[in-house]
Amino acid sequence: MTLTNEQLIQIRRHLHQIPELALHETQTHEYLLSVIKGFNQQFLEIRETPELPTALFVLVKGSNPQRTIGYRTDIDALPVEEKTGLPFKSQHPGVMHACGHDIHMTVALGVLNYFAENQPKDNLLFFFQPAEESDYGGKRAYEAGLFSGKWCPDEFYGLHDNPDLPAGAIGCRMGTLFAGTTEVNIDLNGKGGHAAYPQDANDTVVAAAALIMQVQTVISRSIDPIHSGVITLGKIRGGSIRNVIAGHTRIEGTIRGLTQKMIKKIDGRLQDICEGVGRSFNMDVKLGLNQGGYWPVENNPQLTKFFIDYMQKTPDVNFIETAPAMTGEDFGFLLAKFPGTMFWLGVDDDSQLHSATLTPDEAAIKRGVDAITGFMNARMAK
Repeated sequence: MTLTNEQLIQIRRHLHQIPELALHETQTHEYLLSVIKGFNQQFLEIRETPELPTALFVLVKGSNPQRTIGYRTDIDALPVEEKTGLPFKSQHPGVMHACGHDIHMTVALGVLNYFAENQPKDNLLFFFQPAEESDYGGKRAYEAGLFSGKWCPDEFYGLHDNPDLPAGAIGCRMGTLFAGTTEVNIDLNGKGGHAAYPQDANDTVVAAAALIMQVQTVISRSIDPIHSGVITLGKIRGGSIRNVIAGHTRIEGTIRGLTQKMIKKIDGRLQDICEGVGRSFNMDVKLGLNQGGYWPVENNPQLTKFFIDYMQKTPDVNFIETAPAMTGEDFGFLLAKFPGTMFWLGVDDDSQLHSATLTPDEAAIKRGVDAITGFMNARMAK
């Protein structure tokens, strides 16, 4: 039987109570598996894998497959202490689905359940992905070779909930939806000494100050103002006491850009500045850049045009064209490997994502399921 709205809400509330951090989603994995095994199994093949133990792959076998359409949902939570006061609040202290992945999973289960009852024309691949918030679950799956053979999608889709959009609304845009991110770590190594004898030391705090000021010119003078990029150096630590010159200072921050090309350009300019500061202050300046799996979420032009056209023409869908967001999402790595589209599902909440008070409107779940199943049917008819 197709899941009712009430059943979907109950699934979501159960998932909300058992949030787990990246690569530790064992209880979530077992619950998802139990729900999926309750579906009609005639067209389903379930795959678990030792390379990524908390992940789940489900293949829905098509009646006359010409391609495999992938759908991804993330399953991990955040280290946030919940403050919603909900009767079904998190039962795991200090962990919460503060990014709405419980909504994501429930929508995916609703779509999977629909096609378990209504055999699709093409093959459908559902990927329940661990470690989106950290540890690069999408990249891990790809690099482990888990998308191969019949488990390889020809195109990939996924959603993220959005508290700024009305419940059930679908938001999307051509081009980049989410920025890519790079973690920045800079270590300046000079020579410590007494504050009264600066000539005998090499002050890394002064060099760090010069470096930070130079970095502010990267976006304003090296990036096309029509496009967007961000460098934030959010943490600096140097020295231990007021009358000692620091021999080591560490700076940590983040780079964000709307295309992989832009991120590489910003990375290169930051490398130039670090090398220049090292020469200017006669000290060792080491730059560490870690993009991990958080590439820009760049929507495929042809597939996204079809997606937007369908949503705009469907009377029951409230479609909203959205601006790009500077937040990161690891689905961008998979979209760099497979053509596809990411989109927003509105959940209408005053609290923002990653907030301890995030309370999505559950009316979004069934509307999301209906919009996505309708789109997939239209896509398979193409």
